Amino acid sequence: MIDVLRAGFCDLVMDQGRTGYGALGVPVGGAADPAALVYANQLVGNNKEAAGLEITLAGPQLFFPAGGMVALTGARFAASRSSGAAAPWNAALALAAGETLTLGRAEAGCRCWLAVRGGIAVPRVMGSRSTFLPAGFGGLQGRRLQSGDALPTGNAAEAAVCKVTLQPAPSSGRVLRVIAGPQAGQFDDAGLAAFFGSPYRVGPASDRRGLRLLGAAVSHRSLELPSQGVLPGAIQVPPDGQPIILGWDGPISGGYPVIAGVIAADWPWLAQLQPGDTLQFETIAVDAAQTLARQTWIQGEVE
Repeated sequence: MIDVLRAGFCDLVMDQGRTGYGALGVPVGGAADPAALVYANQLVGNNKEAAGLEITLAGPQLFFPAGGMVALTGARFAASRSSGAAAPWNAALALAAGETLTLGRAEAGCRCWLAVRGGIAVPRVMGSRSTFLPAGFGGLQGRRLQSGDALPTGNAAEAAVCKVTLQPAPSSGRVLRVIAGPQAGQFDDAGLAAFFGSPYRVGPASDRRGLRLLGAAVSHRSLELPSQGVLPGAIQVPPDGQPIILGWDGPISGGYPVIAGVIAADWPWLAQLQPGDTLQFETIAVDAAQTLARQTWIQGEVE
């Protein structure tokens, strides 16, 4: 059991997400950087599917009445244990019974992941323990953690070994690589020049549903599209010309034209962008994007 003495800005129970429910309007969701959560689980000896915490911008204060083995990955946050000693990153940390782990603000980036040996044992909904905030289910009562919550933990399972390559948290000014979207040909030269030649700032309304960008308007021919299937990383352009990068809890269909899609190898960088950060886009060939995905994403199944 873990007691939440003080909740952070947005602490969510997450695992690798739920598949097979797109027809019901439910996206896969899950950890914004699946590889980072897999690595945290490996460090504490969990199966790769175990649930942990996704912590955004500012973290919680957690009390471990029986102690536990934990690991932190992703963006570095100010973090310390009861003694005042700094908590390590990308390493297992043994906490004694009665110890507290305190996370402050992110020092760089936006999100980190915390795994505890045995995993967070909230009930599965549609095969996953991940929180889906837009519909209010999964995780702990379908919501972000609150002060006074108690998180149940499970029994340790055998570690599931996967090869992962973790990327450092980005600084503002990151270049995201994209491939052409299904409606790329519907954008005029001025629109494409704005999209690829101008920096964009992540707007304050951004969340796990999508990153709303502010910058040069991307002009395009007036289109009335039927709804089409969309995935995280798809970049839609609404009538105001301000691009939206769809996120992990975003819709599974939409009617705005899709100018491009962020390649899978750069999704971990999406997870670390916060309001106020700047970014630009550059194109990459599909075969090169596939090669990068094989090199930097979760590699293969359990070995």
